Amino acid sequence: MLRVWGRNNSINVQKVMWAVGELGLAHERIDAGGAFGGLDTPEYGRLNPNRRVPTVEDGDVVVWESNACVRYLAARYGAGTLWPEDPGRRARADMWMDWQGSTLLPDMTVVFWGLIRTPEAERDHAKIAAAVERLGTTWRILDEHLASRRFVAGEALTIGDIPVGAGCYRYYGLPIERPALPNLEAWYGRLKERAPFHEHVMLPLT
Repeated sequence: MLRVWGRNNSINVQKVMWAVGELGLAHERIDAGGAFGGLDTPEYGRLNPNRRVPTVEDGDVVVWESNACVRYLAARYGAGTLWPEDPGRRARADMWMDWQGSTLLPDMTVVFWGLIRTPEAERDHAKIAAAVERLGTTWRILDEHLASRRFVAGEALTIGDIPVGAGCYRYYGLPIERPALPNLEAWYGRLKERAPFHEHVMLPLT
């Protein structure tokens, strides 16, 4: 059976579990990391030398790095759905997956950790405010892209929606001011209609 190592409040684990849910895969998720610990054991180190989550075990295949896990699951079990068979469409999906990590994530991390996981007295409010301002501009890039399509790679959900969708849930859950981004908001509304998104991503921010 497919096994996913990682706690459910990790955004990187949530990406993988959302893909698992969309694909309808029988699986076992094992709490690891954060308060659950377990990453420093020799057994886990043999699976993932980085000692982070998530890690996916699928028979004799072991995959780590969350976007790689999503790509693997989609390629193996979701060809023609989550995994676009057309190379151009798949490249567009890949592009937005990488954009989440390279462009969106740095400021999202500053704001999320600053407001959710840092005690009030220890927060760098100037740094957080600057990151919030930049995020409005960054999310506008996706908003403009979504003006002519329902999902990031076209008219159906693909791997490309998963990393940015998980990040979007956190963005709209943060206690900050946000610019009006109607296309982004409409896309986010479509994501919220999906049962796997509700189950695996729309969890309390902790």
